[in-house]
Amino acid sequence: MPAWSTRQCVEAVKIAEIFYSVQGEGSLVGVPSVFIRTSGCNLRCSWCDTPYTSWHPEGEMMEVPAIMTVAQSFGARHAVVTGGEPMIAPGIRELTQALRAAGFHITIETAGTVLADVACDLMSISPKLANSTPEGPFAQQHERLRLQVDVLSQLTSRCSYQLKFVVRDPDDMSEINQLVQALGAGKEHVILMPEGIDRDTLRERGLWLAEICKQTGFRFSPRLHVDLYGNRRGV
Repeated sequence: MPAWSTRQCVEAVKIAEIFYSVQGEGSLVGVPSVFIRTSGCNLRCSWCDTPYTSWHPEGEMMEVPAIMTVAQSFGARHAVVTGGEPMIAPGIRELTQALRAAGFHITIETAGTVLADVACDLMSISPKLANSTPEGPFAQQHERLRLQVDVLSQLTSRCSYQLKFVVRDPDDMSEINQLVQALGAGKEHVILMPEGIDRDTLRERGLWLAEICKQTGFRFSPRLHVDLYGNRRGV
C-alpha cells in the first residue's frame, strides 16, 4: 500500500490540470517538476495568465489518491502545487501531506493572502502589486485582498520562501522596496520577473528589469516555459 494511502486522503480538490514540465520561474527554474494546478482564486489579476483558474474557473473534483496516482506516474521528485490560489482549496492540507509522504519536494505557489496548514519545502509567494488590480466590478475586492502583510509575515517565517514579484513598469520598484523592507526580507529571497505572456514582451521588459536587478541585488527570473513553449496550457 502506498505511503500516502491513509484515511486522511478522502478529501477532494478541484483540479484544473496536472502536467509534467520544467519549472519556469523562481529559484528552481529548470527543475523537472509535476505541476498540480488547483482551480479557484480569491483575486482577479488584470494580467492573469491562467484565467481558467480564476476569472472563469474550470476543472474537476479529484480525490487525493487519484491526484497522487497521476502525480507519481511521471517519476518526478519535485511537485509544484499552484493555481489559482491553492491555499484556499478544500483538501489542500491532505494533498500536501500525501505529497510529503510520497517523498516529493513541495513548492506551493501562492499570492500570500491566506494561511493554510500545508506541508511545504518552498513557499513561492507572489505578492500582488497595484499593477494587478483590474478595472470593473472586481476591482474593489481585489484591491482589498491583494496585500496582506500579516499573512506574508507568517508565511515567510514558516519555511523556506521566495518573494516573486511580477514587474510591469520600473515604477513598481517603489512598492516592492517598501514591502521587502516591511517584511525584513533579505535580498536573496527577492525575485523579480517581467510581466508578459509572449516572448517579445518578456524580452523587452526583461532587458531593463535585469539592469534593476544588477543595481539592487535582487534576483532576476525569466519565464522559461513561455520562452520554450509559448503561452499555452500544460507546459
